Amino acid sequence: MNTVLFPAQNIFLWLGRGFLKVLQELGGMFVFFLQGVALVFSFPLQLRKFLEQIYFIGVKSVFVILLVGLFAGMVLGLQGYYTLVKFGSEGVLGGVVALSIIRELGPVLTAIMVIGRAGSAMAAEIGIMRITEQIDALYTMAINPVRYLFSPRIVAALVCFPLLTALFDVIGIIGGYLTGVVLLGINSGIYMSRLENLVGLTDVMGGFYKSIAFGIVVVTICCYQGFYVHTRKEGFGAKGVSLATTSAVVMSSVLVLITDYVLTSFLL
Repeated sequence: MNTVLFPAQNIFLWLGRGFLKVLQELGGMFVFFLQGVALVFSFPLQLRKFLEQIYFIGVKSVFVILLVGLFAGMVLGLQGYYTLVKFGSEGVLGGVVALSIIRELGPVLTAIMVIGRAGSAMAAEIGIMRITEQIDALYTMAINPVRYLFSPRIVAALVCFPLLTALFDVIGIIGGYLTGVVLLGINSGIYMSRLENLVGLTDVMGGFYKSIAFGIVVVTICCYQGFYVHTRKEGFGAKGVSLATTSAVVMSSVLVLITDYVLTSFLL
């Protein structure tokens, strides 16, 4: 006997299926992350792979982080000055720029830049290894592919993301200084004293906690999407890799912002 569904029932059916699919995806990524973390401590340690990933994720991202951080600080200083001058508070520009960058812009923009430069490459690389059966070959040689491909990347992300965030923070504050002091004429002593008075260790540590969480989110999602590219129903082969890479970038960016909101709620 066929059951006739009304439009409202179709909507709830569609929403339920979508929710279950998202829940299944998140659960799979969490289990994948736990496997990768557990295998980090297995011997022999993959020191060479770990250093290679630090170079790929961290060192190769330095230039883009410095460039984006400089102009983000300069734009923030410019916008902040013309907002604060309306209230006669342009003297606190140094503190406003520093807090905005250290608490929010530094960790978030660093994560998004790494997603675009390294995260997409990780998803594509592992995805190509999957469709060309290189991962199956690792299983054949009794090499755990999660340990070989994912574990070094997660450790490298935990090291690189806080360091890249620190670089972004420093260059962003310098950018704000260039705009506020050099271009707009704010007294340099006032700029730095306000920065020192308003920024505390709690703010700095909060930004580092966020960067660690973002590193876990980004690397887990990007590696997971590439590792399980063969399970996608939308397409296989080159099309599947392209879709997996796109999904990795979009999901990572969205979850970084969601994670940022959740952590900010607890850290404030």
